[in-house]
Amino acid sequence: MPTYSIDTIDQRILSELQADGRITNQDLASRVGLSPSPCLRRVRQLEEAGVIQSYVGLVDPAALGLQVTAFVRVRLDGQDDRHLATFESAIADFPEVMECYLMTGESDYQLRVLVSSLAAFEEFLRQKLTRIEGVSQVTSSFALRPVVYRTAIPVEPVR
Repeated sequence: MPTYSIDTIDQRILSELQADGRITNQDLASRVGLSPSPCLRRVRQLEEAGVIQSYVGLVDPAALGLQVTAFVRVRLDGQDDRHLATFESAIADFPEVMECYLMTGESDYQLRVLVSSLAAFEEFLRQKLTRIEGVSQVTSSFALRPVVYRTAIPVEPVR
């Protein structure tokens, strides 16, 4: 994927939008030192270029009773395209899976799973994850508490 070159104004726009996605264009323009029209034009360019992918509301998992975060490493029987596609297709349908990465090293995938309890995690493991064709090994670790959690990426101009 080609990189999109941003300047300091774009950097400020992205920082402000990551801090508050509901900010009005008027307030955003004021904070980044532009008039509203050029500010909106820049935001639209960032959206069209795919730099801004979407706008979301961040929900507190604990407020909904989702107290358990598990990091799960998965090893498959084989690493050919068929095995990878089968796993990726299945895992995408599980709402408990917040993130899934294809990895190098000892495991093929790393998942971040969010559930309400250890019993709910066991059910996810037994009824969903281990039933995916090709899964040969699963290793889980549980988060005690978050130390750093960010949704905003560092925004610096590409040099």
